[in-house]
Amino acid sequence: MKKKLTTKKVITKKTAKKVKVVKVVKVVKKIKAASTKVTASRRKKVVSKVAVRKDGKEQPIKLKKSLQNPIMNPGSYPWESQAVFNPGVVYSGGRVHLFYRALGEDGISRIGYASSIDGINFDERLLYPVYFMEGAEETKKHWPFTSPARPIYDNSLYSSGGGWGGCEDPRTVIIDGVLYMTLNIFNGWNSLRVGVISIKESDLLKKKWNWSGLSYLSRLGDRQKNWVLFPEKIDGKFAVFHNLDLGDPSRVGITYMNNLDSNEAPLGSAPGSAAPDPQRLPDHIVAWHKHTRSASCPPIKTKDGWLLLYHAMDKEGKNLYKLGAMLLDLKDPRKVLYRAEHPILSPEEWYENDYKPGIIYASGAVVKDGKLFVYYGGGDKYIGVASIELNLLINSMKEKKTVTLEKNKKINLK
Repeated sequence: MKKKLTTKKVITKKTAKKVKVVKVVKVVKKIKAASTKVTASRRKKVVSKVAVRKDGKEQPIKLKKSLQNPIMNPGSYPWESQAVFNPGVVYSGGRVHLFYRALGEDGISRIGYASSIDGINFDERLLYPVYFMEGAEETKKHWPFTSPARPIYDNSLYSSGGGWGGCEDPRTVIIDGVLYMTLNIFNGWNSLRVGVISIKESDLLKKKWNWSGLSYLSRLGDRQKNWVLFPEKIDGKFAVFHNLDLGDPSRVGITYMNNLDSNEAPLGSAPGSAAPDPQRLPDHIVAWHKHTRSASCPPIKTKDGWLLLYHAMDKEGKNLYKLGAMLLDLKDPRKVLYRAEHPILSPEEWYENDYKPGIIYASGAVVKDGKLFVYYGGGDKYIGVASIELNLLINSMKEKKTVTLEKNKKINLK
């Protein structure tokens, strides 16, 4: 019989070392895999704690608020010494261009200008207003329609952001190489209209303030404010958003104009008219709010629809200005597709409750690299900024989830 041949592995010091290394690597991989599972499990538990309250209801995502807000304070020059707030904004030439309402010692509102590369540190801020309508002496001539006109300005007497006249609350868009700015022209509560001016985008970048003459969008005698332009023409016409509330929460008020002129404006401001004054409409519950105010920023085009941010007051009855969001149909923007079920920005910080408590007034927004940046006035005195991933906001509306804007410490628009 033949003996079975057996082979023995000869283990040298060198091979023994390799075997030991392989075993160690396998053990490390097992430890890492186990650790990853445990970490993922812990993360799930933490998320569920944050997202759900004890009563089982979903709560807003609380994101870190900026230590750098407000990003702009009242200036040392008389024309902007009382307040800087309610800015319009565009992004052009690699910079954020901010047009803000500036309130001076004379009670007149003018438009100031600042710009920034990163959207948070405004390294350029002009020492003079880039647009204004009239001085205090001219405003006195509007008596008794002013509220009221007095030789000495007292900011405790006036409620339109503390001012008694001038141009207020700019909203800005760029259409076909031209920057358009809508303004509230205020000379008392009986003399309140919406105006529009324009300037070439090339002049904006050169800081040549060759504004067109003021044209009124709203009609004489109609008390109107806070109309905004869509950032592109629709079917060859300017689209003017003028009303959030027409009595039907599924529809909004938009007028299409060949020319930005009051001759083509909607008629009337009384309840039941084409452009009812929000101040005169009765309270009724829509989504999270009981009293609808007006559009905040110009609409923003997305693949899912036109994103419109707006101001409203909620059911709590504290008369706080909060920010809502809705999505409008791309083909027919008068149709509301989705609406956020909760306010996405609320006045909680000191700079939102200083001069005029409880005010969030967002009048400008830009989108950069998929993120929405909203610029707003806080307490009718300061300027702040907040942000959110654009898709997160839109999906939250479509899926009725709860999100809030982040008040940013740093924004990178490069």
